[in-house]
Amino acid sequence: MKRIIVVHQWGSSPEGDWYPWIKNELESNGFEVHVLEMPESDEPKIESWVGALKEVVGDLNRETYFIGHSVGCQTILRYLEKSEFMKKAGGCVFVAPWMHLQGLEEEEGAEEIAREWLETPVDFKEVRKHCEKFVCVFSDNDPFVPLSDRDIFREILGAKIITEHEKGHFTKDDGVEELPVVLEEFLKFLE
Repeated sequence: MKRIIVVHQWGSSPEGDWYPWIKNELESNGFEVHVLEMPESDEPKIESWVGALKEVVGDLNRETYFIGHSVGCQTILRYLEKSEFMKKAGGCVFVAPWMHLQGLEEEEGAEEIAREWLETPVDFKEVRKHCEKFVCVFSDNDPFVPLSDRDIFREILGAKIITEHEKGHFTKDDGVEELPVVLEEFLKFLE
């Protein structure tokens, strides 16, 4: 059975944003879905988040798919980079993925929390050894993710890039509680 692991964004939970909706939609299509409860969600750290993901994934294989949101995408990239398995994941759909951030000065303590993620490089060559299919969904008015990051994901990962109009950072506060593009793109992996 194909399983999908969803890694939420910084400061969220499995019940937040659009995660309950995507879980329900995917389960109704017959998939096993895990929306992870990441540790210390308000202060994410690479080691603890990647460790939590590694624990849930177990044996990585083509029946394993990932959906990440914001720092959840970073977590999945870093997990894939360090994966010890020779097999590859089936694919990844990233929502608001980033390698750079903007607008953090308005969020108290955010720059300090983000520093580790921004300053620790990702070896994309290693990532590609463990997954070949990537779709990245951006918003044209995301307050945190510069649109220039689309080029990084397109050029380095060979990702399909989709830009949604006025979805902010794809949060409940931005009015996003359903995200059909994620479901549509995930189902295309299976065609």
